[in-house]
Amino acid sequence: MALLFQSTAKLRTAVQLINNIDTSRFPLLLTRIVQKLHLRDENAFTAEEEEKLQVAFALDKDDLHIVLETCAFVFEQAAYHNAKPQGLQQQLQNLNLEDDKVNSIVEVWVASGKSLIDKLRKRSLAPVQLDCVNWRLNLQMAQANMSKMKLPNAVFELGISTSGKEQENIHIEFTHDELFAFYNQLESIQSQLDSLR
Repeated sequence: MALLFQSTAKLRTAVQLINNIDTSRFPLLLTRIVQKLHLRDENAFTAEEEEKLQVAFALDKDDLHIVLETCAFVFEQAAYHNAKPQGLQQQLQNLNLEDDKVNSIVEVWVASGKSLIDKLRKRSLAPVQLDCVNWRLNLQMAQANMSKMKLPNAVFELGISTSGKEQENIHIEFTHDELFAFYNQLESIQSQLDSLR
């Protein structure tokens, strides 16, 4: 199994903070993080809930954020590598995380890992997504100083949307040469994607 966690100063600090957290409440914190992890623009906890967590775990705001970010990072790494429970357990122990915390993380991973991976697969990496493409062909036949000419161009309308917002249309106009160059770039991208399969 690939190394999931590189032992950095920040991670060692986070491990110390996590080791000091009340073990009885820790699984609830982990479960909430996993439930919200796939949502791009939503935090696992509201500002009010974070204040309550600071009191419950006797942490200041910065330390709480380190704990929350580290727990999210652990599950993101486990999801990315599709970690097996035993491998995840071993790597968490190598970070000097206490056994009860390791067991809590592994138990939440066993219970929710598959659904988290499925949700993350459906999430797009790009904040803007292409929903539809419309196009039309124009042919300019004359101009004020030229009576006979044929100047074809293509106009594309790209319907894009961001999460939670209405669709926005972008118009792009190509001459024949520009469209041909764009087509060649798309072919190159397609061949690179095919080579990754």
